Amino acid sequence: MQPPLIPLNEDYKWKLLSEILNVFDSRATRQILSRRGILPLQKSIPAIKIVLLSMFFSSDISYVVREIEERESLRGFLKTNTVLTENQIYSTLSKYDPEEFIGFIIDTLNNACPKRKRGSRGIIIDSTDINLQLNWNAKKISKKSLEEKEYKWGHSTHRGFFIGMKLTLALDHSTLKPLAFLINEANVAEPKIYPMILSELKRKRITKAGDIIFADRGYYSYENYAISIKEFKVVPLIFPRKNCNFRKLFNMMAYPLNIFDSKRDTNAEISVYKRIIAKFKELISDWKNFRKVRSIIEDVFKLAKKAYSMENLHRYTKRSVQKYCSLAVLLVGMTVNIGIRKKKDLQVLAE
Repeated sequence: MQPPLIPLNEDYKWKLLSEILNVFDSRATRQILSRRGILPLQKSIPAIKIVLLSMFFSSDISYVVREIEERESLRGFLKTNTVLTENQIYSTLSKYDPEEFIGFIIDTLNNACPKRKRGSRGIIIDSTDINLQLNWNAKKISKKSLEEKEYKWGHSTHRGFFIGMKLTLALDHSTLKPLAFLINEANVAEPKIYPMILSELKRKRITKAGDIIFADRGYYSYENYAISIKEFKVVPLIFPRKNCNFRKLFNMMAYPLNIFDSKRDTNAEISVYKRIIAKFKELISDWKNFRKVRSIIEDVFKLAKKAYSMENLHRYTKRSVQKYCSLAVLLVGMTVNIGIRKKKDLQVLAE
C-alpha cells in the first residue's frame, strides 16, 4: 500500500520538491518551454509537475492523479487547478520531440544553476544501465529477437545482465551540474560512447580548450586519448589499464595537420596543444589520486535510481526513455543546485 501524499512543511523532502517545482513558476522557464515547443503551457506544466511528483516519491502516476483529485492541499502545493487524467498526461508528453525536451531540460538547468567560471574546468563522464522491466525470466528473450527493438541485452557491474538502454552523463566537477547526456542501446561499448559524449559537449559549446575529462577505465583506448587532444582540445584523464604502454601513448600525442592551415595562427595553436599535452602527461602519471573525483558520479546515479525512480523503467521506446531520463536529470540537477552535493548528503537522500 502506498503512503498518502500529504505536503508537510517540516518534511525536508517536501521542502526540496517545492524548491524544485518552483522553477516552473518563473517567466524564464515558461519562455524556455515555449521556445522548445513544449506547449500548450496550461497542459505541459501540470503534466511535468505530476510526473516529477510521481518520480520523487516513487509512486505510480495513476495513484498520484487520484491523490491530487482528493487532496486540495496537494493541488495547492503544485499550484494548479488543472487535474489531468493519466491518459492526458501520457498523451501530452508523448507529443513532444525528445531532442527539444532534452534541450528544455539543459536550458532550464543552465538558467537555474551558477554560470561557468573563468579558466579550465573538470567534467566527469560515466555511464549507467537503464533496466526496462521485461519479464525475461518467465520467457527467454534472445539477442536475435531484439534485433528490431530499441533496447538490447547489456551487462553492468551494478546489475549483471539486463535488457534496456544505457545513460551516459557529463557533470561539472565542482558543482555536479549535469551538462549533457546521451541514451544508447545497452550493448554499445563505452569506448565507442566516449567520442559521442565529447561531440555532444562540443556541439553545445560546453567544453573549452584545456578542460579536464575524468572517466574510468571503461572508456580506455589509445584512440580516445588521442582524439580528446587532437579533435576536442581537452585533457583526457581516462584511468589507464594495467597494460597501458605510456611510451606508445605519449608518442601518439601529435598536433592535427589542420593547425598548419594558412587561415590559422599556427604558433598560437601549437602553444595550446603543448599546454594540453603537458597537462595530460602531468595528470595521467598521478591518476590514482583522482579516483575520488570520478567516484562522485556513482552517488549521483544512485540518487537518480533510488530516490528518483530510475532503477527500473516501465517504458519501452527510446523516445519515452529519453524524456523520462531527462526529468530524472532535471531532478538531480536541481537537487545539487540547491546545495546537496557532498557524498554523504547524496547517499542519505538516495536511501
